[in-house]
Amino acid sequence: MAGGVVLQGEQLLLVRNRRRNDSVEWSTPGGVVDPGETFLEALGREVLEETGIQVLLWDGPLYEITVDFADLGWLMQVEVHRAVDWNGEIVLEDPDGIVEHADFYDSDDCEARLVQSPRWVREPLLEWWRQRPEQMQSYRYEVTGTEIDGLAVTRL
Repeated sequence: MAGGVVLQGEQLLLVRNRRRNDSVEWSTPGGVVDPGETFLEALGREVLEETGIQVLLWDGPLYEITVDFADLGWLMQVEVHRAVDWNGEIVLEDPDGIVEHADFYDSDDCEARLVQSPRWVREPLLEWWRQRPEQMQSYRYEVTGTEIDGLAVTRL
């Protein structure tokens, strides 16, 4: 999976995702790499589809996230890059119908929105936002449980 950090000055682009169970979570734009796509092609496509923003140049990766859903037998790997050059205005036309809002937010607004997001989304993004490390960071999580309301998340 791919995630894209898009900054406008000191504001960060976040999208509000409506999940199948009708829950809401916030994240940077991004998604799945389709067969035949390079990682950055997929990231550019996802950001464009979800927000209308066209990224011309990426930097990174800034950080990577690995989440082991132990009880489900599923491993999720995410690489997050930063848009260095982009253009366009926010237009919502997500073909998957998941993204229902997108906008740029300052750090306090980002933190308030990301409270609704899974720990493996929230923590790496906020740590990057606060520290802006020059070296790529790696984050690992283990998730146990099989019901969305009963998941236990451990940072490794």
